[in-house]
Amino acid sequence: MVGPQGEQVGIVRIEDALRLAQESELDLVEVAPNSRPPVVKLMDYGKFKYEAAVKAREARRNQANTEIKEMRFRLKIDEHDYETKKGHVIRFLKGGDKVKVTIMFRGREQSRPEMGRRLLMKLADELQEYGVVENAPSQEGRNMSLVLGPLKKKAEAKEEQRKARDAAKAAAVAEREERAAAKAAKKSSGE
Repeated sequence: MVGPQGEQVGIVRIEDALRLAQESELDLVEVAPNSRPPVVKLMDYGKFKYEAAVKAREARRNQANTEIKEMRFRLKIDEHDYETKKGHVIRFLKGGDKVKVTIMFRGREQSRPEMGRRLLMKLADELQEYGVVENAPSQEGRNMSLVLGPLKKKAEAKEEQRKARDAAKAAAVAEREERAAAKAAKKSSGE
């Protein structure tokens, strides 16, 4: 038997254990039924269940599922379109998501896979500070793909974004208060 503060009470008969539980107004909970002798603990079972539920809820809240976002390119992509799509990939990586970059080949483009590989490697080199290459470029039929993984975990990225958002809010509030104080000072000096 284990006491309410975790202290070892020792081997106790069932009747005595139940009597001790009633006297201390706690529940007698069987912790390890398969051991010999079985281990029981004096505790407030409702409080135990509540704390376990809170821990599980907290764990779910901190857990973040990493998604695989996909960005599709064409082999003959214009520079501006390339930069725009690269910006989207950066946003996904900063958010903690993996990105699958796919180049679609059409017609005669299929005979030039090295151009697609070159474009994917150029993108990977430009994005080294945001992510790492998880799967090297590979040809799958008419498509060639590359998988980029984020440098930060999703939970870390979300926490960082939340802190930046809170700092921006605080700065905006401080600026508003400063403008209000300046306006009040101007009004009082003008009158």
